[in-house]
Amino acid sequence: MRVLIVDDDALVRAGLSMILGGASDLLVVGEATDGTEVPAAVAACAPDVVLMDIRMPRLDGLAATEALRAGPRSPEVLVLTTFDADEEVLGALRAGASGFLLKDTPPVDIVRAVRRVAVGEATLSPTVTRTLISHVTAGPGPDPRREEAVRLLAGLTERERAVAVALGRGLTNAEIGRELFMSVATVKAYVSRLLTRLDLNNRVQVALLVHDADLA
Repeated sequence: MRVLIVDDDALVRAGLSMILGGASDLLVVGEATDGTEVPAAVAACAPDVVLMDIRMPRLDGLAATEALRAGPRSPEVLVLTTFDADEEVLGALRAGASGFLLKDTPPVDIVRAVRRVAVGEATLSPTVTRTLISHVTAGPGPDPRREEAVRLLAGLTERERAVAVALGRGLTNAEIGRELFMSVATVKAYVSRLLTRLDLNNRVQVALLVHDADLA
């Protein structure tokens, strides 16, 4: 699994390279120091996963993620952040990132997260998903995205909507299967169908859409 590291801190890049380099199935194929360097680095290195810092001087990770995920056959993006950047994290997830890591995440968990993202799974645990999403979407006043979210989810079948709501609650595929009496393979098929029908990149975005519609 090919990994590109994007961070303006040389020490962070070196530390991540060392951590990922210790895994036999991961290969760090390049580094970038700013979001402006990401398109050229991706074109040159063809990574499967981009580890993306949020706060960088010229072009931040949010804008870089949005531009990258808008392109065809783009690599997965795993955001690096600190926990006091909740709004930025939410923006990155809406832009198409598959999840986020805190910069003090234990090395074994960083390796595990990269592996999961590389095969199309979100890196957010159910607990973190519920905590983060409920925290950053609980602002005062109406959410301007709610009407559009309700409209999109109204077009789903009853079973699709049930899977979407379960994703919004942060359930894993196995937990969804037990709750809805489905096999894990069937749950995966429903998740793939949801991504296609809703024109989204990953299950985290489905969860955010469900929260925008106040269904979770």
